[in-house]
Amino acid sequence: MTAVTTVFKRLTLVIASAALLYACAGRPEGVLIPNGTAPGASEVNLLVATTRAPSTEPGVLFGGDRGDQISVASIVVSIPPDQNRKIGQVQWPQTLPADPRKEFSTVSVTPLDDDTGVNLWAKDNIPKSRRMLIFVHGFNNRYEDAVYRFAQIVHDSKADVAPVLFTWPSRASVFDYVYDRESTNYSRDALEDLLRKAANSPKVGEITVMAHSMGTWLAMESLRQMAIRDGRVAPKIRNVILASPDIDVDVVAKQWEQMGRDKPHFTIFVSRDDRALAASRIIAGDIDRLGQIDPTVEPYRSALEQRGITVFDLTDLDSDDDLNHGKFAESPEVVKLIGNRLIAGQTITDSNIGLGDRLGAVALGAAQTVGTAASVAVSTPILVFDPKTRENYDEQWQRLGRSVQNTVGTTGTHVKAKPQP
Repeated sequence: MTAVTTVFKRLTLVIASAALLYACAGRPEGVLIPNGTAPGASEVNLLVATTRAPSTEPGVLFGGDRGDQISVASIVVSIPPDQNRKIGQVQWPQTLPADPRKEFSTVSVTPLDDDTGVNLWAKDNIPKSRRMLIFVHGFNNRYEDAVYRFAQIVHDSKADVAPVLFTWPSRASVFDYVYDRESTNYSRDALEDLLRKAANSPKVGEITVMAHSMGTWLAMESLRQMAIRDGRVAPKIRNVILASPDIDVDVVAKQWEQMGRDKPHFTIFVSRDDRALAASRIIAGDIDRLGQIDPTVEPYRSALEQRGITVFDLTDLDSDDDLNHGKFAESPEVVKLIGNRLIAGQTITDSNIGLGDRLGAVALGAAQTVGTAASVAVSTPILVFDPKTRENYDEQWQRLGRSVQNTVGTTGTHVKAKPQP
């Protein structure tokens, strides 16, 4: 096989995979024109900051071009009653105006001042927990895609947080991967500025940063810049969640090191069957993407363990997403986990929670001492790799050995269930 043939086949695979990413075809444009809500619907009030240039099209607000400054707004989204929707999905309007009884709808859009908007919005919207969640979307997202998807995540996770969205200039085209990538670099200073304003707000007690796909690169770069500039990441930033991170594994190791000693706790969602990241890997020269690794094999196992990073492997989790790239947002169990545990600064294998924490109605695992041995039962398709597990349960795993081999795979560092039939 010639080099030209190899390159051609790779490019064909990339284009075919990228074509599957174009999920917004057929949707009406202009869904952000305020349309109200309906009885029984829920409302999510988002603070939205963007580096996109304003759009002249009504209801679009911002396009894919790069803006000269940060624009901030409060956007209230109406979400249909649970009986009229599937948890984990965005019910896009089929036509405009939307029907709030069964579709997502925009209630209001209120522009805010960039300098004072974060603090004033937090004053009115911070919950008793004083927690804020800042979300950074991924590749191929329109402004409205990011707004509605984040509203869905906040609603379905039932997270007790003030939700803040940072949306960067994506052209929402599968053929603009490089443009989108450069737009994340363009937006690093702006996201760092937003993080600093949130951390400096007296109303905010702690912050979780959650980023998806290409947005994880932007989040890591902004946190790295903050640490270099200030000597550390702001203490209020306690947790960082990277979902399907589209980052070169060698690069993320350097970003991690340059954040200094006092880092937030990191949680990563990976899936080895992520087809979007498979395409990204080809574009990037066959270098592993962080979101596709197997956390139980070397060199990743030792590196994660030494750094105290928690990884959820969602490979065996069923998904309606053909690319398996959005499992973190579409799985009801995972979004509840994000809201109930991770944003609260807990890990499900922490000694205060144990392996008995439940994802919905499915037991993640239970470990208890019976005489001199541990009994273990695991029945979820989610693998959890957490250094805390080894610290707390290594002795039990060693004693348990082969006696539970048919129930759960154990290596002394992880727990994995058999796939569900």
